[in-house]
Formats: sequence, structure tokens, C-alpha cells
Amino acid sequence: MIPKSGGDYAYIGEAFGNLPAFLYLWGALFILVPTGNAITALTFAEYILKPLWPECHPPTAAISLIAAIITCFLTVINCYNVKWVTRVQDSFTAAKILALLITFFASLWYLFSGHTENLQNMMEGTTTKPGSIASAFFTGLFSYSGWNFLNFVTEELKDPYKNLPRAIRISMPVVTLVYALANVAYFAVLTNDEVLVSEVLAVTFSEKILGKVAWIMPLFVAMCTVGSLNGAIYASSRLFFVGARNGHLPLAISLIDIRRLTPVPSLIFMCVVTLTLLISTDIESLMLIVSAVEAMFTLCSVAGLLWMRHTLPQKMRPIRVNLILPIVFLITCTFLVIFCFFENPIKVGIGIAFIALGVPIYLIFIQWSNKPKWLQSACNSFNITCSKMFLCIPEDSKEL
Repeated sequence: MIPKSGGDYAYIGEAFGNLPAFLYLWGALFILVPTGNAITALTFAEYILKPLWPECHPPTAAISLIAAIITCFLTVINCYNVKWVTRVQDSFTAAKILALLITFFASLWYLFSGHTENLQNMMEGTTTKPGSIASAFFTGLFSYSGWNFLNFVTEELKDPYKNLPRAIRISMPVVTLVYALANVAYFAVLTNDEVLVSEVLAVTFSEKILGKVAWIMPLFVAMCTVGSLNGAIYASSRLFFVGARNGHLPLAISLIDIRRLTPVPSLIFMCVVTLTLLISTDIESLMLIVSAVEAMFTLCSVAGLLWMRHTLPQKMRPIRVNLILPIVFLITCTFLVIFCFFENPIKVGIGIAFIALGVPIYLIFIQWSNKPKWLQSACNSFNITCSKMFLCIPEDSKEL
């Protein structure tokens, strides 16, 4: 029904109009995407450096520097060649699956050796407070945050009506099963206290069970994070490219390279924003803010689906789902957002306040049509400068 790139941005815009769509884009621009990328890059750096500092936490400056290097490296690859991006993604996805299989089979060997005591006490100390459950969901859901990336590049898919549902039906059950088995594996080998105090869980796991080859696990986890970061950079650049094409961001961000046809300004802008967020190493707080804001917009997106089922019942829908599924999803998202807010009002409130700040930004820079000539001239000069600097042009023209 909506064969557009942009994911939730396109869906919210189609259902509720320009302002809600812009607010999603605003949140994605400064919260969802760069913060998520920063978390992934920092995780990569921690796993790379932890074997060098086995008895203490690696230096914060070293973590931030390594995270910045991998962010810039993957941005360059995304700017240079899309085929390279897919090859990197395929390679590191294979590494991720291999790492998870090693984790699972190593834990099976541990269990068959007679060590079952950790699984028997796995749920010890569990709380049933709704707010704590919601916060735990958000922290866990961050691992699945790439589940909708394919929707951001719908226009680049071959036969999206056929391949998009197929990809979802195959990938979601496989990823859920593999991640669930990996978590069971961790709890089979490690005690609850070890899980709680460990800063890099895979390293603690490998040191306890893999012996002399324990170094292989942090290497595999680092490779997993590279794949995740690469996919996020690729998908998010298309989101902002579509937003700029619709007039919700500066025209410069919608420019594409004249030879490689990649959205270079969008990629570089997102890299710069991500680098500024690497100064924070409080990964848990960043995860909570990102997941809460993402859940709010996912709630809006699913509500839009239900709204369009009501307002546009006759419109052709090549991909249809049973209404029970989005209704259950909507209720779940509502529960998570409300109870997480009561559990962490300051952190979630920061995210909500920043989204609200997008309203005056929209009114001034998007809706206000009679802008002063000096402002229009400044915007045009900026767009032309970016076009010349990056050798880029608008998607549908030969010249700026």
C-alpha cells in the first residue's frame, strides 16, 4: 500500500500528515539513529579493548577513539560502493551466526558435563514490577532494533510486495530463536551475579568455558557489532535522504554522488552527529532513551495502519495481515511506554521533551512559506556548496 522508502517516517506521514512525520524524522535524526549507532560503536570498542585490559575497564578515551574510527570507516564504505556494503553485511552476519552457535554448543557441553545448577536458579531475584519489566523489555529490544531496517530501503528492493514479507517471515523467527538460545547459554554457564556485574558478558562467558581460546569470543562479538553498525548506517542514510527529498530536511541531504549514486551528504552528516555522541559511555541510559522513543513512534506507526484500515478500507493492499496482530502489538507498545515512563521519568522525559522541541522547528523552517530572502539565500548557498564539495546532484536532475 505504501511502497516508499523511509519506514515509519513514510507510514506515519501517509496516515497522519507532515507534522507527525517530521517529528519522527527529527527524533531519528538526533536520537534514534546516531545514539543507536554510537551504542553499537562503543560496544565494538569495548569488546576489542577488553582482552588488553582483562583486570580493569579500558580507558574511556581509547573506547571513544576506536568507536570513532569504526564509524568513520563504515561511513566511507557506504559512501564509496553499495556492493561493498552488502558484502560487508553478509560476511559479518555469517560471523554473528557462527559466534552464537559457538556460544550455544559450548553451553550444551557445559550442561552435559553435569553443571546444571545455574539454570535451576536462573529466575532467582526476578521482580514482577510492571515498570521494571518495561525497562527490561526496552534494554532487550535494543538487540532487535534492526528488525525494520528493510522497510527503510523499500524502493531499492526487487519486487518488494513479494520479497519484503518473505524476508520478515524468515528473519524474525530465526533471529528470535538464535538470540533466545544465546541468552539461555549465558545463564547456563554464568551465575546471576556474574551476569549482573559483567560489563562485557561474552568475554566473561568465554573466559569461564573456552579456556585458551577465550579470545575468539570478543573477536566474534566485535564482528557482530560491525555488521549491525554497517546495516544501521546504510538504512538510516536512506531515511534522511527520503526526508530531505520530501522537503523536511535541507536539500543538501537529498543529494547523491554523480558517479556512485550514493547519498554521500546524508552519510557524512549522520557520521558527524554520531561522533558527537561518542563522548557519552553510559550505554544503558542511552539504550533506554532510544528504545522508549522508538517504541512511541512504532506505536504511532501501527496506530496509523489501523487508522488507514478504517479510513481507506477500499484501497489496494498487496500485503495484508490479520488485525489481531497489530492490535496486540499496539497494546504491548502502549504498556511498555507508559510503565517505562513511570519507572524512569527523567530519561524517558528527556526523549519526549526533545521530540516536542521539533514542533517549533517544523513551524519555522518547514511550514513557514514566506521566509525572509536572506534566509532563503543562505539555504541555497549551503545546498550549492555541499553539491560542489561532495560532487553530488539531486536525484531527479542533472544539475543543482
